[in-house]
Amino acid sequence: MRIRNIRVIDPCISRDEISDIFIHDGRIVSEQDYLDLSGDTDDTEIDGTGLIAGPGLVDVHVHFRDPGQTHKEDIHTGSLCALAGGFTSVVMMANTLPPTDSCEAVKGILQRAECEDLHIYTCATVTKGMKGEELCDFASLIDAGAVGFTDDGKPILDESLMAEAFKQASDLGVPISLHEEDPAFISENGVNSGSAASFLGLKGSDRRAEISMIERDLKIAANSNVRLNIQHVSTREGVEAIRRAKATNPNIHAEATPHHFTLTDSAVSIYGTLAKMNPPLREASDREAIWEGLADGTLDIIATDHAPHTLEEKSCDFKNAPSGITGLETSFLLAYSILIKKEIADYSDLFTLMSLNPARLYGLSAGTLQPGAAADIMIFSPDETTDYTSSRSKSANSPFLGKTFEGKIKYTIVNGKIVYSS
Repeated sequence: MRIRNIRVIDPCISRDEISDIFIHDGRIVSEQDYLDLSGDTDDTEIDGTGLIAGPGLVDVHVHFRDPGQTHKEDIHTGSLCALAGGFTSVVMMANTLPPTDSCEAVKGILQRAECEDLHIYTCATVTKGMKGEELCDFASLIDAGAVGFTDDGKPILDESLMAEAFKQASDLGVPISLHEEDPAFISENGVNSGSAASFLGLKGSDRRAEISMIERDLKIAANSNVRLNIQHVSTREGVEAIRRAKATNPNIHAEATPHHFTLTDSAVSIYGTLAKMNPPLREASDREAIWEGLADGTLDIIATDHAPHTLEEKSCDFKNAPSGITGLETSFLLAYSILIKKEIADYSDLFTLMSLNPARLYGLSAGTLQPGAAADIMIFSPDETTDYTSSRSKSANSPFLGKTFEGKIKYTIVNGKIVYSS
């Protein structure tokens, strides 16, 4: 395959230029190697005039609900969502039913994922059964194929257990990703305490739920070499605590989600349960702090927290509805609409946040378009629009359904094969 006359952006080597991309046998090659290997015969050619090519996006925080809740999503439908959003690699969270806390569970997920066009990885849980009481056998789970550990969906409240988990993960050289919400500060989850909760007749989730856990775990991490990822940061105080910690600890990483850098807690009065998520949407000042954190590198990863729930599940009253929204199909479009258009980030920043940095966190072979790399590429048109009228997910729990976005994902290429085109 040859992609002609396209703007190539590769933050790994600070590349931003109009050029051609050459692909042979599933890998990116130099022009000379391409000519030598292919004899100047293009099996496929894409005219990239006016388009942008970057390394395939990498999402290190998705829920494909397999096993246990495949009525919401499964590995195949989740993969279709990812590919349509420009993603070529994803990392599944471990809060499945039952939790992914055994070698058999890890191997089963990876075996079911083999037939998909998407590169699919999985975490295992930090604690057995996600009960926060006993650590899993980290070494065995890594040997089985897990790429990291998380009890995402639940905080780990035992400080000594958290410290031991950090030590073991550090010894193995793998990341731990943490959901930081202390239930002691939450009356009802999914909505920010204050005007948004009051609108619903609830008390909601106090911001201290996140702040206290982030501060505690950053303090514990300071005494270890753990590669720590703070998931879906929602508060300005949380951003600032991470900023201070990163000044002295290069092993700290943190995610921002598209919904947290796009919406505020006022969205619950518009979208109802479609705007219910953990941690909840916060105030405008929190959203601005997330913008600042993305701009200065405090928040160094954009991750979707793609969390499918059926329409029936989301149709009950706010208090009893499940938290979470889908996000894979709209992530890059929201980042373009908010971060690029507001000049919070440029394209190189965006591919760093959505491809290079996530790949580096988990040690994945992704995030670059250099010769020799797998030909995992997303191609984007900034001059077209996308009508997001339906989802490839089994679920439809997105407040952005029905929205017209600026920009369009034109192609997703995995291992040199076009697996999505619009």
